[in-house]
Amino acid sequence: MKKILSILTIFATAAIAIAPVSSINSVNSATVNSQAQIANSQFQAALIPQDANLTISATEPIQMVFGENLFNGNFTMVSQHIYNPDYILAIGDIVNVKLWGAYEFEQQLTIDSQGNIFLPKVGVIKLLGVKNSNLVNVISKSVKKVFKENVHVYADMGIYQNVSIFVTGNVNKPGLYQGLSSDSLIQFIDKAGGINPQYGSFRNITVVRNNQPYKSIDLYDFMVDGKIEMFALKNGDVILVGSVGAYMSASGEVLRSYRFEAKNNSMSLKELARLAGIKPVVTQAIVKSYNNSQIQITSYPLTKFDSVKLRAGDAVEFMTDHAATEVRINIDGEHSGARAIVVPKGTTLGELMEKIGFNAQSNVDAIQLFRKSVAKMQKNLIDSHLRELESIALTTSSATTQEAQIRAAEAKSILEFIERARQVEPKGQVVISNKDDINQIVLQEDDTIYIPTKDNIVIVQGEVSMPGAFTHVADSDIEDYIEMAGDLSARADSSRVILVAANGKAGKFRASSGENVYPGDSILVLPKVEGKTLQATSILTQILYQLAIAAKVVIDL
Repeated sequence: MKKILSILTIFATAAIAIAPVSSINSVNSATVNSQAQIANSQFQAALIPQDANLTISATEPIQMVFGENLFNGNFTMVSQHIYNPDYILAIGDIVNVKLWGAYEFEQQLTIDSQGNIFLPKVGVIKLLGVKNSNLVNVISKSVKKVFKENVHVYADMGIYQNVSIFVTGNVNKPGLYQGLSSDSLIQFIDKAGGINPQYGSFRNITVVRNNQPYKSIDLYDFMVDGKIEMFALKNGDVILVGSVGAYMSASGEVLRSYRFEAKNNSMSLKELARLAGIKPVVTQAIVKSYNNSQIQITSYPLTKFDSVKLRAGDAVEFMTDHAATEVRINIDGEHSGARAIVVPKGTTLGELMEKIGFNAQSNVDAIQLFRKSVAKMQKNLIDSHLRELESIALTTSSATTQEAQIRAAEAKSILEFIERARQVEPKGQVVISNKDDINQIVLQEDDTIYIPTKDNIVIVQGEVSMPGAFTHVADSDIEDYIEMAGDLSARADSSRVILVAANGKAGKFRASSGENVYPGDSILVLPKVEGKTLQATSILTQILYQLAIAAKVVIDL
């Protein structure tokens, strides 16, 4: 869905930029609003607990197709000459002929336009249409008509004449391609730009010979098990790539998180687990089945995978429900102990502090806790606001030509900002203030504890002339450090300055607020948000604050 929205975004932006006023006012806002609603339903679905037999309305994002990266040009780089007994000799083929004994002769001979080779003292030998496996016998018969005995014959193919193969169907560049008869079907598909992953099948490929199906190929055998049938292609063969059938997607505890095509439009949960390569820890699968724009979610244990038949469009998440008795905690920053500690489940931050090997440089008063679930929540919230902003940018109408041009420029600027903002990954910090009881904070699996270093550094970034790190000066405030950084830039908003303390606690201030700055603090100066609609301005401001607090970065508008 992200890919589809991205494509529609590009088309809609181009339409706003080049359309006359009459058409700008009639941009298909219904379509774009529908996209925004779908995107919002995805976000809402992500927040709903995945209880068994729960029915919700949502649209799943489209995963990458299994095999999408198979054809990238590597197969076309090498051709291999292998012995093909069924190859039919053609005009232009080169044959190595060697005679020894009473008469000695050795030379490469080319089959001429009449299908013959000429052998001195023997004469004309017709080879056109002869099978490769019968090459020596045909030449030997002609030689023995002249030399009754004591002349021995050896012959083999020097260079095969290229064969021309049609590649058609759901490939990116259908056409007629040349290669060796010993080249594989995969090489010819690669020459045709590969299979189109959106509507081409990796499991329904047919070689047509003399207008009749000759071979059926399933590339999953090659991609999963490394098996491929090698057979000789003939001049005029057609490689036909069929249309994709029913597909199911796999995610979670798998080696291959992709969208998989079902053979004959049917697949069991066990077969999907095999294709996706489930990990040994998997104990259950959550199956999301679509029915009349509704999603029914059902849980199946590992023992029932074989009996569950999946339907087209099903999304499966493979999971483990093992009850963990211990959790792993990562320890980073300034300390002298282990980088990871395994502790009993239910251990608090206070109890963990007793196990960490602090040193003289450890800033124990500014301990920071980072949690993946918090980072995911922050990312979802930011993405939700970005989708809303994207919808506004694409649906704002204009009354005049001049206003339309302004809106088009603003839309382009906003979409570029959205693209940059989507690349930012929140840190997922759980802010611990001095008033918090660390014995009440229960640690979770894969939490990261960061111990800052005691130092005299203050970081200043964002809309200042010279962002950087500065030594702490006693009794200095925000304005003093902004001056050290070359003062505010022309794009800075002096009323929107974020001060982040060493422990991660953040506050919003004016540049002239006189707020004191302490060692380890960071100052983020946000840019002005202006020239947009009131609604867009409000959302942009929210996003800038969220990025500054969740990821400690400032993105230019």
